[in-house]
Amino acid sequence: MLRTNTCGELGIKQKGKEVKLAGWVHTRRDHGGLIFIDLRDRYGLTQIVFDPENKKEFSAAEKLRREDVISVQGKVVPRKKGMKNPKLKTGEIEVEVSKIDILNKAKTPPIEVEDRKEAGEEIRLKYRYLDLRRPIMQKRLLVRHKAAQAAREYLNKENFMEIETPLLIRATPEGARDFIVPSRVSPGEFYSLPQSPQLYKQILMVSGMDKYYQLARCLRDEDLRQDRQPEFTQIDIEMSFIDEEDVYKLSEGLIKDIWKKAGNVKLKTPFPRLTYEEAMDKYGSDKPDLRFGLELIDVTDVVKDSDFKVFKEAESVKCLNPEKEFSRKDFDKYIDFCQKNGAKGMAWMRVTEKGLESNIVKFFNKDIQKELLDKTKAKKGSALMFIADKKKKTDEILGSLRLELGKDLDLINKKELKFCWITDFPLFEWDEDEDRWSPMHHIFSMPQDDKMKYLEEEPGKVTGKLYDLVLNGVELGGGSIRIHRKDIQEKVLKVIGMEYEEAEKRFGFLLNSFKYGAPPHGGIAFGFDRMSALLNGINDIREVIAFPKNKAAENPMDGCPTEVDEEQLKELHVKVEKVKKK
Repeated sequence: MLRTNTCGELGIKQKGKEVKLAGWVHTRRDHGGLIFIDLRDRYGLTQIVFDPENKKEFSAAEKLRREDVISVQGKVVPRKKGMKNPKLKTGEIEVEVSKIDILNKAKTPPIEVEDRKEAGEEIRLKYRYLDLRRPIMQKRLLVRHKAAQAAREYLNKENFMEIETPLLIRATPEGARDFIVPSRVSPGEFYSLPQSPQLYKQILMVSGMDKYYQLARCLRDEDLRQDRQPEFTQIDIEMSFIDEEDVYKLSEGLIKDIWKKAGNVKLKTPFPRLTYEEAMDKYGSDKPDLRFGLELIDVTDVVKDSDFKVFKEAESVKCLNPEKEFSRKDFDKYIDFCQKNGAKGMAWMRVTEKGLESNIVKFFNKDIQKELLDKTKAKKGSALMFIADKKKKTDEILGSLRLELGKDLDLINKKELKFCWITDFPLFEWDEDEDRWSPMHHIFSMPQDDKMKYLEEEPGKVTGKLYDLVLNGVELGGGSIRIHRKDIQEKVLKVIGMEYEEAEKRFGFLLNSFKYGAPPHGGIAFGFDRMSALLNGINDIREVIAFPKNKAAENPMDGCPTEVDEEQLKELHVKVEKVKKK
């Protein structure tokens, strides 16, 4: 036995106990003839002491360097008066070493294995095995582990079955690009890696599994950012014979349990709900951050009779009232921000003792100015910021500006957790480039019962049984009640210009299964990496993934992606045309 205890558990109760510890040398200090070493493992730090009277062990300790791997045997003793460390779990004791074994020597590490000095991202990823030794990284992965265990415990208790779906599948278009895998035994043919288990979990419902879940690995070949990786994990859930209320109830219980067990936080349920239309109207986003107010104010009707052409001709005019004075330089900064987010410009007005002031006020008569002040409730010392465009664009630009102002004006309470459901998403959106309707989510989402009548003539009015769970402006998960009837599926496909026969070519194995008695079913998938990051109080999912890729979808540690041996390519019947790297 190399150890009887870990480096994070000994205390004054173990005084006088003979113990064995093993771990890495974290720091070494020489004091008054004694050598003190902080020995580190995953569980914490324990101070060990070498006395010069024990010549052999003391001599070995003199040669120790950071990250050497050792095991020691010794007695637990209280630290001397004034030497206790209240910040450390083991801070009341130390271990007087009687024997040491050096298990492995270490080169000087290229990065510091401590939390106070964080290296740059690329070198952290290259030496990830060292980066993962840092206490903060081990804490983050432990929170992730607890969240996974809590999810499994909760869903098992609710009578769900954990079922794995395949990783080598038929390619089906789902929006993002697939990763493809050549088949050696079927020359010229390819598997696809799943972007999600969507089709398979629906087939499991047709199979009578009733309640399924999986911590599913998903893969998408897309451009990366903080909350995206080419491979990621979902808590994937599907149920039969249910409606939206069943999904809300189950999900809220699951999230409540995870936050309690992995984050030590008690959440209040039920979570508030907003329709998609309400969220866009008030916050300019379908994933609103509810930790602060600053809602969008619709002034389209107020300004339509003004002489300002930009406002008169716009489909929608909305503004924000941040209740703060701004300089001309401030306005210019936010105009630039809005333009980078797709706006043609941003109009503004200051509220002074004399009323509204700006270079466009002359286009608004006194009555309209008074209406503006009444509608916006703007007081002296405040400013109004306007965007005029098509409704969706106006909402989205002002929604981005709202978030920017929330950060700049310190309106966000970072300790708050504000969950909400966004419901009743449009089933279709108009694609101007293609001049046709396209599905806003996936084509298997069930329309709302009272909107079914609009499917053929007015698809823009059709909302679906779709829902997202949002936390602090981040989409935590989403799903829908699925279409399980052929006649409804045909109508939905017709709206997007796809014949049922074409859909069968693409998704035939799912649609064919429906012919043999598909139950009403639906589900939800939660982004587990994103959830783990938020549980740790951070946003970057790379910090909670053991071996993530960088922004170029490369792993600096193992060097992938790499070229493949020519012989292996021959076996796969693949010919590579080499492209010069930019």
